[in-house]
Amino acid sequence: MLRTAQRAILLPLVAAVFCGMLRPQKTPVPNQPLKLERAIPLPSVQGRIDHLAADVDGKRIFIAALGNGTVEVVDLARGERTGAIKGLKEPQGLLYLPQNNTLYVATGGDGQLRSYNANTLALIGSVKLGDDADNVRYDPKTDSIMVGFGDGAIAFLTRDLQRKDKAEVPLPAHPESFQISSNGSQVLVNLPHDQSIAAFRIGSPGITSKWTHLGAQSNFPMAMDRQHGRFFVACRAPAQLLELREDSPSVVQRISTVGDADDLFWDEAHNRIFVIGGEGFVDVVDASPNGQMRSIAHILSAPGARTGLLVGSKLLVAAPHRNTEPARLLVFTEE
Repeated sequence: MLRTAQRAILLPLVAAVFCGMLRPQKTPVPNQPLKLERAIPLPSVQGRIDHLAADVDGKRIFIAALGNGTVEVVDLARGERTGAIKGLKEPQGLLYLPQNNTLYVATGGDGQLRSYNANTLALIGSVKLGDDADNVRYDPKTDSIMVGFGDGAIAFLTRDLQRKDKAEVPLPAHPESFQISSNGSQVLVNLPHDQSIAAFRIGSPGITSKWTHLGAQSNFPMAMDRQHGRFFVACRAPAQLLELREDSPSVVQRISTVGDADDLFWDEAHNRIFVIGGEGFVDVVDASPNGQMRSIAHILSAPGARTGLLVGSKLLVAAPHRNTEPARLLVFTEE
């Protein structure tokens, strides 16, 4: 009887200790690298939101509201929307040039690139490129506006939207995000429908190299670490972040990341990567040179919020209208 009684007392104690060993222990949560500072409403904006551009000196943000057919203008200092360009067919890529205070807007619905006075939002000019005009970049070396479009091409244009002579590079598939290399002589471009990344020399008509064995598909966003000659690509199938080097034919390393990523930014000051995913989170990844990538935070944003912009110490994330939540610009500050 005594042994039975002892057993009745001891067994629950042992079980409690064992379960305590298996149960996750509470540990202090470190300071998050991003803090939500505020949410700026985007009244009446419906549908998917695409890319952003910034007038840093003017503290203005331009937002391509693709599904709404508008480009929204937000004054960061005042924390409110101050204007809009309306009647556009699927605005996608944006570029603001402070040199001429001009906003360039690529519209996928009609394949055009338009330029606007960034203060008055008055139309300056336009050029027809081809179907699905998309990402827009600026090359300071050649003073060119670069635009990806169609089934596979990047056009080089002057600031007043004239096509540069023999400066259109054919590609095997529609170009998504593309970036200028560390030495400024090449362009690296994501080709998700070709399951590859291509590189070509600026001023040359053909592809010089390709990365074809990525181990993941749907490679849309890209960011450059020009100081160390490497670049990062986020894939959606499966959801992975890849590190590659300009001088190496293979993937250096990979790590799981947020799903449905469409924008990716390199923070040189902290050796961090911000991956913005439509799954509703921003992944913050430590990517110190010559080290292993590691996830350091999984920050809640909003469902469908997969595009944004890194401006100084602020990460801006565009959240679309979903259910009862209106469209808004989420302003995160680095801690």
